[in-house]
Amino acid sequence: MSVTLAIARKEWKSYFTGPIGYAVLALFALATGYFFFSMLAVFVVQSLSGGQFGAANLNVNSQVLAPMTFDVGITMLFLLPMVTMRLFAEEKRTGTMELLKTAPVRRFEVIMGKFLAALGLLVLMLVIYGLDVAVVAHYGKPDLLTAAANFLGLLLLGASFLAIGLLISSFTQNQMVAGTITFILFLLLWVADWVTAYGSGAVSHVVSYLSITSHLQNFTQGVIDLKDVIFYLSLIVAGLFLTARRMELSE
Repeated sequence: MSVTLAIARKEWKSYFTGPIGYAVLALFALATGYFFFSMLAVFVVQSLSGGQFGAANLNVNSQVLAPMTFDVGITMLFLLPMVTMRLFAEEKRTGTMELLKTAPVRRFEVIMGKFLAALGLLVLMLVIYGLDVAVVAHYGKPDLLTAAANFLGLLLLGASFLAIGLLISSFTQNQMVAGTITFILFLLLWVADWVTAYGSGAVSHVVSYLSITSHLQNFTQGVIDLKDVIFYLSLIVAGLFLTARRMELSE
């Protein structure tokens, strides 16, 4: 465990000795701040005018926090490839990957160290978003349990992205290639449920199940369904396991 934490600290520091960590956090804060302001402005206008269907139908959870959860997810879809693209690609490019292979550390310790460092950056991103939610909580009195479910959904979604990005980074030494492939794969997973609009067969149901957005929907409504949690945890475990297998085969 101490080796894993040492690697995590090293990776964490590397985010902030260069521009990556600052750029990701700044862009995330800018994007989510804009989305939050837009959602809140519309909600306030509807509140002042009594709402389209009356003030009783206005709900800060469904009209601000729920759509914001998807907006934050889209923002992570664009930014997290910047976090994961260098995790192994940079090691290969600089030649330090060979040192890791010969060092007295287990492959899984290396993988978990890198994953935990990236997860720490993800948590920091969600803390930034939490400042927006705190404003809503102070003035709008949302259901805090629903808000907590939203955060859990985003954490699981982001961790799934990180595990998949970590796997892709292990296949190449070119960071741009790793980042591009990761983004494309994230995007395909995001829109996978679109296939249900063109069919209802077994293949459509399978592809729809693989859609990360369909599993996020319940979290936005404050429902923590075990099947959704298992889906995200399965993606995380599969990503980490396949990364370990990739490292083993490359030795």
